[in-house]
Amino acid sequence: MRLAVNIDHIATLRNARGEQEPDPVAAALLAEKCGAAGIVCHLREDRRHIKDHDLARLRQAVTTKLDLEMAMTAELQQIALKTRPELITLVPEKREELTTEGGFDIARHYEVLAAYLKPFNAEGIEVSLFIEPDKRAIDLAARAGADIVELHTGAYAEKLPDEEKALELKRIREAAVYAKSLGLKVVAGHGLNYINIAPFREIREIEEVSIGHAIIARAVMTGLEEAVREMLRIIQ
Repeated sequence: MRLAVNIDHIATLRNARGEQEPDPVAAALLAEKCGAAGIVCHLREDRRHIKDHDLARLRQAVTTKLDLEMAMTAELQQIALKTRPELITLVPEKREELTTEGGFDIARHYEVLAAYLKPFNAEGIEVSLFIEPDKRAIDLAARAGADIVELHTGAYAEKLPDEEKALELKRIREAAVYAKSLGLKVVAGHGLNYINIAPFREIREIEEVSIGHAIIARAVMTGLEEAVREMLRIIQ
């Protein structure tokens, strides 16, 4: 299983003082050096953490894989096509939310989505859709032209009783198997940390996990190098 590191909260910390440090690009390079298979950043409409100039610098610096998380807007479509990350991940976005709260509602936006993805398909930029672990959503993702589905693991991460956690994990496993059977690549993310990630090692269909907050939080105590390497030791 591969690890993609989300460096958004490095930018959040920098922006808190309106200064230049810590630098999200330096963090991305360090994560790559320590074994991360990709770097994730979310260019939000309100630019609350990653800024446009960060994205441009990340595109120049990242040598593994740059995954640009973004809302389905015309502005961000043009930015992504100009920047040419290896991968875009479409996520739902609300201005008032602290973090992404759920999967993309494909059924509601299917016709617009299918048209929106065509330029990316034509340019050879892989497309991932951040969705709930649901067969209907997976079917629509495949039909719309997605290459990858990122299964939303937030509900799993938030469950407290072990029985509920086990049921949600079963749902994720079944969704991963189904998506793989349709020829889609499968990744997972949201709310995963050093404790709850362990069962994902047994879900062979999930090729990669995307983790940001837990790693950056651990890095405050141990340093980013150790935080990334510790997560890699767990998932591998």
